[in-house]
Amino acid sequence: MTNYQGARSRQFPSKISTTSFVKLYILHLLKDRTFYGNEIIEEIKNRLDGKWEPSPGMVYPLLRNLETEGYIAGWWDEPDKRSIRRYRLTDDGYKHYQTILLQNKSLFQDSLSIIQNVLKDIYKINF
Repeated sequence: MTNYQGARSRQFPSKISTTSFVKLYILHLLKDRTFYGNEIIEEIKNRLDGKWEPSPGMVYPLLRNLETEGYIAGWWDEPDKRSIRRYRLTDDGYKHYQTILLQNKSLFQDSLSIIQNVLKDIYKINF
């Protein structure tokens, strides 16, 4: 995301798009082990304490796109049935993950600051 001097951010309260967030989380999960699509959705949901989960309509196109870009590799557990497709992070995917991890850190920090300021100002909750 490019910020221009004087440009306003229309993302509120998060300064990162949902798609970018889910892409980052997918790569983050795949750096440690293999997953299939529904596992990714459930793992994100669990790690976010059930407060939010990405939709299959977002996750599966992202997985296809990441695979096309060479950031992840996929295979069928049972090629004849083609029911469960597992994914792993590639070397290029790990490099890409490291890049977007650094790029998005300040956006998450800004989002956290926005939420903390709203809770402090409106709800009188201090951190």
